[in-house]
Parts: sequence; C-alpha cells; structure tokens
Amino acid sequence: MKAKFLSAWVAMLFASCVHAGGPETVWEYEGEKGSRAWGKLDSAFSTCSVGKRQSPINIEEREAERGGLKPIPFSYKAGPGEILNNGHTIQVNLANSGSARFEGLEYRLVQFHFHTPSEEKINGMASHMVAHLVHRAGDTKLGVVAILIKLGKENVALKPVFDNLPASEGKTAPLASLNPADLLPADPTYFAYIGSLTTPPCTEDVKWHVMKTPIEISYAQLAAFKKLYKMNARHTQATNGRRVQVLTPDAAASGSAAPAASGAAAPSAPATKPSRH
Repeated sequence: MKAKFLSAWVAMLFASCVHAGGPETVWEYEGEKGSRAWGKLDSAFSTCSVGKRQSPINIEEREAERGGLKPIPFSYKAGPGEILNNGHTIQVNLANSGSARFEGLEYRLVQFHFHTPSEEKINGMASHMVAHLVHRAGDTKLGVVAILIKLGKENVALKPVFDNLPASEGKTAPLASLNPADLLPADPTYFAYIGSLTTPPCTEDVKWHVMKTPIEISYAQLAAFKKLYKMNARHTQATNGRRVQVLTPDAAASGSAAPAASGAAAPSAPATKPSRH
C-alpha cells in the first residue's frame, strides 16, 4: 500500500495538467508544444513563462559563491522500485530507499528520472545525460540532486534499469533492488541554488543540488534510452540574479563550513562515502 501511494503521489506531481472533466494538456520538448511554449499551452503552466526562478540553468563556475556549503548527508539504502515509462522519460519510483538532508531538514528520496542531454550546463557545457533524484519533505517541499552522466564504461548500478526500459508510455517493470548511493560520484562537490521543476507546471522553490563530477554510462545504455527519448531536455533559463553556491574543496575535506544564508542549500553533516562509477 505504501508503494502504491508513493507511486500515485509522484505521478500526480509530475503528470501533465488535467482539467476536471477535460483532457490533459499535451506538452512536448520541441515544436509548437515544446518547452519555449509551455507557458502558453495552459493557464496552469503560466509559471513556465513568467517565473523568475526557473530551472535548469547554466552554471558559471567562476561566478559561483564559495563558502557556506557542507557536503550533503546522504542516507540512501538498497530497496525495491518500479521502472515507469511516463511518456516523457524513464522514471524509477522508490518506496523505501532512504533520504538526504538539505539545510538540516530530512528529505525522502521518492524517485529518479533521466534527461538527455543534461538539462543543466556547467560553464556552457551539457553532459550526455542527467539523472534527477527527487526528494520531498512533507507535502510541499522538494529537493533535487542532479547527477551528470557522460559516456564511458557500463554503469553496473544502473544496469537493471537500462536492461529493462518499458517500451511504451504507461508501462512498468519491477526493479528488485537498487541502492541510490551507488549512483553518486566520488567527488562530493556540488552547486546549490533555488529553482523549479523542469517540466510543467514548472513549480518554483525547489532546492537544486547539481553534482559537479559526472558518472559514466556506456554507449549501449545511452542508446537504449535514446531509442525511447531522443531528446527530453528543457532549454536553460535565466538566472535573474539568483545566488549560486559551490562546495569548496576545504569544506568537502573537513565536512564543515560557515552556515549558508537563507535560500541556499546547506546540509549540516558529512556525506556518506559513495561508490565510484
């Protein structure tokens, strides 16, 4: 029952807009219904056009504020999941895979999904793919950890996902076990800023944490995803003077730093040592 409730909550959060008694609003990534037109497709999507704290963004590392961040305390654990083709991406729903702490508050990991190419850029450069690990605290607080992905060796931790991608929208496949800690890069450096969901309705006040160092997947794994979704990335958004912070090497080594000001992610304890990929 818990897993079914969680899956329903995640589907509701990231589904297309559905009007009472009417059809859902169709949106796409390119063309007339592409990301540049989302705000005009439905009044419920207006934030996609008028919002001032939208995601993704291009992160200029030299402009990021140094100091004030600590390594993210991840408390992930192995658990079962469900692989879902939701019509816009492949999403892995997780019922009991642990949590992470952002600004001292525990956020439970509820799902992760993929975009190709990566939606966020660092110094103007996108990666081949990104995994967005979506966390929630209570009913309204959202925190996302973005893990960039580049071509390289096969990713063993993601093999059960890429080997079982549901071929059509609405289809699912069971996932016996996956430990999200195995997806984290060894380098704990990340960028933090306040943004939004990257799909309609583009809800704002989402805490974003973009890991600097990519993990790897093989060409075959990327090709399997691109066979279903050739391109599913929103274009980058204006920063509009937002504060972007970066974890400094000394803070990463010591696990301590000065408290961050309100509005930026500032976990309060050292991160769990992740596996390498």
